[in-house]
Amino acid sequence: MIFVFRLLVGFLLLLGVYAVPAIADAAVHDVLPGESLYSISLDYGISLDSLKEANGIQDSLIYPGQQLNIPESNYSGEGSYYTVREGDSLYSISQMFGVGYQNIMQANGLRDTMIYAGMVLAIPGAGATVKKSVSGVSRGSNFRRPSLADVDLLARLITAEADGEPYAGKVAVGAVVLNRLNSDCFPKSIEDVIYQYNDGTYQFEPVMNGWIDNPASFQSIQAAKDALSGVDPTNGALYFFAGNKVNNNWLWSRPVSTVIGNVVFTY
Repeated sequence: MIFVFRLLVGFLLLLGVYAVPAIADAAVHDVLPGESLYSISLDYGISLDSLKEANGIQDSLIYPGQQLNIPESNYSGEGSYYTVREGDSLYSISQMFGVGYQNIMQANGLRDTMIYAGMVLAIPGAGATVKKSVSGVSRGSNFRRPSLADVDLLARLITAEADGEPYAGKVAVGAVVLNRLNSDCFPKSIEDVIYQYNDGTYQFEPVMNGWIDNPASFQSIQAAKDALSGVDPTNGALYFFAGNKVNNNWLWSRPVSTVIGNVVFTY
């Protein structure tokens, strides 16, 4: 039903039923499978609202192959990314990177100086580096700084797998994906871990049923960022399953790390 609705929306857009504002010198983005409006807005360094307004979109439904007008952004895509920490301000971050706070606002489509812990900011300026150390939990030599698309993908998996679970359970689901990066039994990128296909099946049910394509909830975005910053309520678990629904003997036979809500985490 959702797919049919997306096709209908695309058809109406082609007919011009929705009024789309004219955008001078705007880029055009072809939507890829697995992308969301949120991830696309992050990739281009623009606000979600401006992207929706530029395309006459009233909700967040998009479909692969759809062409989106990308409004002009002052972010060139060259520079660094920084995850906001408690006590940070736009001014302190601008001092850290040696750029004006107004430039950071423009690069991220911010209308005011309000930021929050866990928020990922694009920092304009090629070769920008942080001038002070940022502490965090190391996940080993296999871990690499995630892209904004990785953050969105991880958050969408958390939404699909644990949207009704406690916040700690959401973080734990994200931590399992990241723990797999340090295991020789799994791929070495967030995307490859989530979309891993073995023995005729995917590792995660939302990839099979398509729920992975639904937009991430706000809490899941925050949980993904917490997991990426090193928070791991599972203490290194590699698997999880709904304890009240799964009767898989192999999963139950593995050492249990912890149980959070209805989800069992194992090694």
